[in-house]
Amino acid sequence: MIDSQAVLTVFMVYIAGVLIPGPNFVAVVHKAVSDTRQQALALVAGIVVVNVFWASCAIGGISVVFAAFPWAALTIKLLGAAYLIWFGLRLLLKAGTGAAATPAQAAVGSAGRAFMQGVITNIGNPKSMAFFAAVFSSAAPAHASPGTFLSMLAVVAMVSSSWYTLVAVALSQPTVAAAYRRSKKTVDRLCGGLIVFLGIRQLAH
Repeated sequence: MIDSQAVLTVFMVYIAGVLIPGPNFVAVVHKAVSDTRQQALALVAGIVVVNVFWASCAIGGISVVFAAFPWAALTIKLLGAAYLIWFGLRLLLKAGTGAAATPAQAAVGSAGRAFMQGVITNIGNPKSMAFFAAVFSSAAPAHASPGTFLSMLAVVAMVSSSWYTLVAVALSQPTVAAAYRRSKKTVDRLCGGLIVFLGIRQLAH
C-alpha cells in the first residue's frame, strides 16, 4: 500500500530543494552552453542517478548513520568541497584558452564522460548530501512500505530529471550556444567563480 500523503510531502519538499541553484545547476548550465545537448543530457542523467541514490539512503536512515559516525559526514563534506573548488579553479584557469567547440566538433563518446561528470559533481555536492540527510529524511516516513519507497524514488527521479532536462534543453539552443562562444571567457569565469564560492562556503559551515 502506498502512503500518498508521505509521497506528496516528499514531492513538495524535494521540488523546493531541487529548484534552489547549487553546484548541480551550475554544472548543467555550463555543460549546456559549452557542449552538445547530448552531453548536457548525459550529465543530467548522472546527476539524477545520484539523486535517486541519496534519496534511497535518506529513506533508509542515512541521518542515523551520520549521527553515529559524524566523521563520515565530515569526510564527504570535505571531499565534496575540495572537488567543487578544484572544478571551479579548473574553469577559471582555462577560461578563454581556446575556442569553444561547435556541435560538429564534439568528440565521439563524450556522453559517457559527461555522465560520469554528472555523477562526480553530485556525489561531491555538499548541498545534495546535506539536503537529503537533513531535510528529505525528515519528510520521509520512518518505515516506508515497498510501494511508498519506490514511489518516493520515482518522485525524485521525475522532478530532478524534468527540471535539469528543461535547463539543459533551453540553454543548449543554437542561439544560446553561439552567444556562449562569443563570451566564453566571461561565462567560464562566472561559472568557475560561483562553484569555487560554493565550495569555500561549504568548508566554512
